[in-house]
Amino acid sequence: MKNIHTLQLMDTHAGGDVSRIVTGGIDALPGATVREQMEYLRDDADGLRRLLLEEPYGIPEMSVDLLVPATHPEAVAGYIIMEVMGYPIYSGSNTLCTATAVLECGIVPKQEGIQRFALEAPAGLVQIEARVHNGVVESVTCEGLPSYIDTYRDTIQVPGIGEVTYSVAYSGGFYALVDATKLGFKLIREEEQALSACAHKIVEAIQAKRGFSHYTLGDVGPLPFLHFMGPEEQVGEGYVRSRSTTYVHPGVICRSTTGTGTSARLALMNYEGRLNVGDKLETISLRETGFIGTFTGTHQEGAYQVVENTITGRSYVLAHSDIVINCDDPLVACGELHHILSDRHHANAVKESSIRSA
Repeated sequence: MKNIHTLQLMDTHAGGDVSRIVTGGIDALPGATVREQMEYLRDDADGLRRLLLEEPYGIPEMSVDLLVPATHPEAVAGYIIMEVMGYPIYSGSNTLCTATAVLECGIVPKQEGIQRFALEAPAGLVQIEARVHNGVVESVTCEGLPSYIDTYRDTIQVPGIGEVTYSVAYSGGFYALVDATKLGFKLIREEEQALSACAHKIVEAIQAKRGFSHYTLGDVGPLPFLHFMGPEEQVGEGYVRSRSTTYVHPGVICRSTTGTGTSARLALMNYEGRLNVGDKLETISLRETGFIGTFTGTHQEGAYQVVENTITGRSYVLAHSDIVINCDDPLVACGELHHILSDRHHANAVKESSIRSA
């Protein structure tokens, strides 16, 4: 039985994007911070990401979040985000799901009303506010990463499409922001494949034209994401609603509008002088789900005015499961992850670590 291992999982979704939370079955990873542990997974144990996002266990549209003990003294737990394109240092939907998971696992015992705690992402400390009613996590608000506009209303010739006007924001990754209406889209579910094909062409054209550099992180690779923006509807004082959708990988349109996509929109609205502190943007997905981004302020980083923001949404638990990893199965590449597999229940290890540091 030495070739048989199990992982404990909690499958969740926020806005339709499924986040598979790994709560047990992985050994402690080397690294003094969650960021360093993420880098270890990326460089030396990428088999975990591939295992859970590829056949026969998963699909590319899912995400994976590995719970790890926090290294920051203020955090109750850490989490490492894995997606089909790699290892983002932050994700709004994954943070909403992870925050719900630590409550459902008992790492943070649920209490009625508002609960506040911090998680440690590879990007750093993330403040969480959860609303619990009758034992149910009804909403989670998390900090969005500081976001800013790198490029405003540039144009590019895209094969098969023509001239496209786009802006570029950083909000945890670089996003091309484009007007969906000018490209002929209504942002309805029936357009999903066409949106993906269109976004892929635009992203490829931008990648071929230029790269992007973050003011502290430096070169973070080619621009990966595109956010389609629908018309804005004023639904209240300081409250705007807009249909939106986000492309993240060839063939993959997110089910939700994404937290980082919503943060990117807030950065654009602020750049255009259309936000006051406390204003809200609700982004609505192809599946009629939504996230609410709130503009909380700005600060200056060199040449950039950086937007501070929060993202509010809800995560739902889909399943608790143990999956069996049989290293004799020809579809399972254990060579890339056998050295981190364990039979210990990791959620308990995270919980015990949090209690010891409390």
